[in-house]
Amino acid sequence: MFTPEMLLLMGEALLETLFMTLVSAALAYVLGLPLGVVLVVTDADGVRPRAALNRVLGTIVNALRSVPFLILLFTVIPVTRFIAGTTVGAGATIVPLTIAAAPFVARMVEGSLKEVDRGVIEASLSMGASVPQLVWRVLLPEALPSLINGAAIATTTLLGYSAMAGICGGGGLGAIAINYGYYRRETDVMLVMVVILILVVQAFQFIGERAVRRVDKRIR
Repeated sequence: MFTPEMLLLMGEALLETLFMTLVSAALAYVLGLPLGVVLVVTDADGVRPRAALNRVLGTIVNALRSVPFLILLFTVIPVTRFIAGTTVGAGATIVPLTIAAAPFVARMVEGSLKEVDRGVIEASLSMGASVPQLVWRVLLPEALPSLINGAAIATTTLLGYSAMAGICGGGGLGAIAINYGYYRRETDVMLVMVVILILVVQAFQFIGERAVRRVDKRIR
């Protein structure tokens, strides 16, 4: 049976997991959103084609996306230590989570913005809209439902990554599952961690779907 100490430990682990996931998701969008916008704007069919810049940025994004998270987690340990001052704990785990998620977010943003009707873009340009105005007043608002849906997917992906980080002292639910469920063979603890992760994923997805319904003009 679960002791009060174990229940408290699980509660703290859940809070750590939510902290890692939400903070890294926010930072990933701080980096990935403008990168995705630049990829769209500088594309061959974009409003400001820049083949060389687009190719360089695209290569960097693809390279980072190609590295499995566990390998990336160990590869960026020097960067994590430099930024966070340590390589263990929830705070330190945010660094590799952000690095892993930012290129993923950039591609999702790029895909969402490219779904915007070309006619709307051309109409805005014909009315004299500048590139910043086009981005802020046309592209982002029109793509908002898709962007929100992508954010929900990115957040749930980060939740899974945060659990993997428990292997190397990342904290959170993953650490409890590894240390107690695997090493101590406490199957009941492992199952509870799995159930909690499933419930959190469902909560994130539910919130994302509700948000999409609120902003999607086609549903009204």
